[in-house]
Amino acid sequence: MKVLQLKELQREEGQIFYLRKYTCIIVLELPTGVENAEIKFSIETSPFGTKNFELSILTNINYPLLSVRRAILEYLLVEEQEGRLPC
Repeated sequence: MKVLQLKELQREEGQIFYLRKYTCIIVLELPTGVENAEIKFSIETSPFGTKNFELSILTNINYPLLSVRRAILEYLLVEEQEGRLPC
């Protein structure tokens, strides 16, 4: 299982500067084929600089959800560290 890309990434506007909310369509490569799923996620930065991710998968995926969540969160962490997510 592999995450290929984020499509239609949009940031929700908010007044809290340490909490960023996003919606997007994520492209997943599963053993059965390529599948698109709609997700919502947020990144909250604590006072100590650690980042906490919240993830909601809005589309039903025919694959074990725990491994899908882990792969998506790892992908989002790398995207955040590389600075590819809108601020």
